[in-house]
Amino acid sequence: MIDANQSADTWKKNACILCECNCGIEVKVDDRRLLKIRGDKDHPGSQGYTCEKPLRLDSYQNGSHRLDTPLRRSADGTYEEIDWQTALDEIAARLRAVRAEHGGESIFFYGGGGQGNHLGGSYGRALFHAVGARYTSNALAQEKTGEGFVDTELYGSHTSGDFENAEVSVFVGKNPWQSHGMARARPTLKEIARDPERSMIVIDPRKSETAAMADYHLQLKPGTDVWCLAALDATLVQEDLIASEWLRANAVGVEEVLTLLREVDIADYSRRCGVPEETIRAAARRIGRAGSVSTYEDLGIQQAPNATVNAYLQKLLWVLTGNFAKPGGMHMHSWMFPIAGTWFPVPHDSTPRFDSARRTVGLLAMRSGAGAMRWMAAKLSGKGFGSSIMERGAQTSLRMFFESSGAAVAQPIANILGNPAQDGFTLVTGARIVSGLIPANSIADEILTDHPDRLRAMWIDSSNPLHSLADSDRFRRAMRSLDLTVVVDVALTETAREADYVLPASSQFEKYEASMFTLHFPHNTFQLRNPLMPAKPGTRSEPFIYAELIDRLGSVDKKLLSELRSAAVIGRAAFNLVLFSTIEQRPELAGLLPYILYRTLGSTFAEGEEAKAMIWGMAQMACIANPDAARRAGFTAEGAAQGEQLFDAIVNNPQGVTFTDDRYEDAWKYIRHADGKIHAYIPELVDEIRLLDKEDPCYTSDAYPFILSAGERRAFTANVIIRNPEWRRRDKQGSLRMCPTDASAMGVASGDSVRLTTETGTASTVVEISEMMQPGHVSLPNGMGVSYPTETGDEVVGVALNTLTSVTRRDKFFGNPWHKNVPVRIEAIRTPDAMETDDSDVPAEAI
Repeated sequence: MIDANQSADTWKKNACILCECNCGIEVKVDDRRLLKIRGDKDHPGSQGYTCEKPLRLDSYQNGSHRLDTPLRRSADGTYEEIDWQTALDEIAARLRAVRAEHGGESIFFYGGGGQGNHLGGSYGRALFHAVGARYTSNALAQEKTGEGFVDTELYGSHTSGDFENAEVSVFVGKNPWQSHGMARARPTLKEIARDPERSMIVIDPRKSETAAMADYHLQLKPGTDVWCLAALDATLVQEDLIASEWLRANAVGVEEVLTLLREVDIADYSRRCGVPEETIRAAARRIGRAGSVSTYEDLGIQQAPNATVNAYLQKLLWVLTGNFAKPGGMHMHSWMFPIAGTWFPVPHDSTPRFDSARRTVGLLAMRSGAGAMRWMAAKLSGKGFGSSIMERGAQTSLRMFFESSGAAVAQPIANILGNPAQDGFTLVTGARIVSGLIPANSIADEILTDHPDRLRAMWIDSSNPLHSLADSDRFRRAMRSLDLTVVVDVALTETAREADYVLPASSQFEKYEASMFTLHFPHNTFQLRNPLMPAKPGTRSEPFIYAELIDRLGSVDKKLLSELRSAAVIGRAAFNLVLFSTIEQRPELAGLLPYILYRTLGSTFAEGEEAKAMIWGMAQMACIANPDAARRAGFTAEGAAQGEQLFDAIVNNPQGVTFTDDRYEDAWKYIRHADGKIHAYIPELVDEIRLLDKEDPCYTSDAYPFILSAGERRAFTANVIIRNPEWRRRDKQGSLRMCPTDASAMGVASGDSVRLTTETGTASTVVEISEMMQPGHVSLPNGMGVSYPTETGDEVVGVALNTLTSVTRRDKFFGNPWHKNVPVRIEAIRTPDAMETDDSDVPAEAI
């Protein structure tokens, strides 16, 4: 429980929630304010490092944006306050009605967490299955799906780079000085820059802060990354800088790729991308001759033309040079539980005797004996001697069978919880599904298309898609056409303003939360974040909300819950055996596991701590998948006891724990292909690369002569959960960056106002003249254009970018929007005095 009267002198562990790094922080709390914030030196990943942004997290925690009561939209479009019971009763009834009329697959789920709001999202999976939903999406589906597809085809899972040890670091459409994305980003970049034996290569149209530090800056024309990357790969092949012997031993389909790249005209491709041929060749030679190479792609190419092909070509840089499974190279990694992609049990160093027989007997006993075990738990719970006997019997059974049968039990649970409808195409638009996510750019069409299977309801969890997805006005129309929309958030966001119901969530510092971006190798870390203070009165945590709704839907028999609760009271071994035996016997319950954990194991924790039950489940799953790596990290117990040991460590170490410790050679065990090799040839992407010769890239026109990069990361921008504009010390208006040449030609200076016009909208902003930009290329920052309530009404500062973007300009494979490549017209906004002076001889109608 949280003491509301705790001392303001106490430093408390938590984490930053503004980017995927989730750096550890320490906080002093005074009267619900985040009084002081500093980096946590005890955090096993960030080790005391943070950038400047988390120091202002009180602007997220406190302010006039916070909601404290459920809201229901009235017939006239205004909101009225209602109590929680009314809200939950009505929402449950309307969910049942939509399901009855149109089927559960017509109920769509978006979100399930922000940059750190992951634990609540995991409980949301239970509601997804309780209503019989099929389709889901989130921000990853307009960013990472192309890269995720390439990862799956090449080797099977997400990779990350060992930049702290890499001889050559390559950043493609990535500015880690501002966007971070890797542990201790700025110290690591500084270390690379000052080491004469190491090199940094940056591919970016802008001269970003990272590009300014680079040894090689390939400053290409916007949108031409695919030609630049193909030329780099071709140079490696044509100058014989590839790891031929390594490729023969560790990859298949290589010759098809080499044949393709031998045909590339490097000089012509350098012309198309605007980078001198010798610069491309020099960078490729540095890669080819390096002892180790790590690469990182980000939104700069993931939200630009040819996103999926870009991902393939940038990964070939390290595949062709053999930079896998060694210090400074690229690696797949463990997960506490995957945020995307499939759960995967890594092959063990050794297997127990009679492994197959134990698995067969164990699974049969679980399926046939689950009912009897639940009955016994109900009879013996609370009876000291009987409970003790059952707990010891469960421990013995788990020692005998858990190691052999655990993966077989866990795999279907993980498949259902992690990736519904893992592949295929949507019925309405034929959009391609990857990792269970439909393309974010398809959502509005899945609703607005006149089709019998169109979406009819939407649940939005801790996300603001109306603001963050392309063409906000179209998304608004889609929301208004639905039978039911519900938003769970801390504020009345742009998306929430279009919903039928808004449920006020407790903040990320008022509830148990988890940092699920566990993306590191060889040492991977995880942190359970304890609440810093009691929940704001009137708010509720997401696990509570989802459990209450599922109660009302009656998705799980109360008698079964009571029996499982009895097993949890007896002990965690008894609970483990009874729970997983029940799901093995009744696999339809797998999707409801988060809810079941909350209502059963969660009830054995102190009031307010029920959400920790999901962490227990994750700890078990992580140890089933990675028992050897967990053992090397210090969790040496056997079988189910190893998961218990990890869970206890997580709960007792609020700064986070290292939960797996791999060896570099272990990276090969993470490859998902049956032959254990990298599959270099992806036919549909090779076919696409062959078409590059037929295109001379040009993304502007007379009507729209500039290219806008929408969503630049800057020192005082972050995700939009910080809505108060006063948190920014600099560039509070979110200015348009423009090069001096363009500014001079337009006759504008820093601080002047301009009007932007795209095919979907217009906006006005101020100008900042910047040497970062090249002629014809301008940028606006992310995190702007959100409303913030003040005494005089809502204040909106900066441009809401997706009033300017289009759903039609997108990646052909997975629909990633081209946010970094928006054709735009820019016009100076003249003041009356300026117009009188500058345009005295111009007819009024031309002004």
